[in-house]
Amino acid sequence: MDDTQMPEPLRQAVHQLVSEVVMNCQEVLRYTEPDIARDWKRMTLIRATDASDTMDTVSMLIAAYCQRTGMAMDTLASNLQTRQQRSRAVGPRDAERHEVAGMLGTPGPADDDQEAQMWFSVGQGYVEDGLMSEPDEQRLFTEACLHGLRARLCDDVDSLDSYLPPHVAAMARKVAAVLEEPQPAPA
Repeated sequence: MDDTQMPEPLRQAVHQLVSEVVMNCQEVLRYTEPDIARDWKRMTLIRATDASDTMDTVSMLIAAYCQRTGMAMDTLASNLQTRQQRSRAVGPRDAERHEVAGMLGTPGPADDDQEAQMWFSVGQGYVEDGLMSEPDEQRLFTEACLHGLRARLCDDVDSLDSYLPPHVAAMARKVAAVLEEPQPAPA
């Protein structure tokens, strides 16, 4: 096992790119809010694909470094999980269409199509199991962190109250407040 540290320039690039991804993820969440419903389809797709493309860049930079330092191509392909990769250019698959049908309560696929039934059931699970109606604490915390970070960076903390549910806005305000004040270094 190679125990060398990531080179500092690569580490800095990864941090910068991941920060961009986080900002794009926050925008995805922002455009799901009711006050900007007119743009939600376009903007959630744009920001989600921006985040995905940026993470692909992160992966490829790290892969290029690994290749440069002698990682075998089969190991590199395995670590990049190339078998899972698919192009967005082909559009949504049947799996996504069946999952959305399950979420929206539209008629399901034929009973003899086991894979279609499985994806339909996954979609139904979001509704029936409360996965969509009752956000868990980890999800709320993540959303609050993203919104609070963005509000602090844009110096627009007051805007949180205009588009977030009150309990998420309150947590996001706490995150923004912590980011506003320099924190003492641990002793």
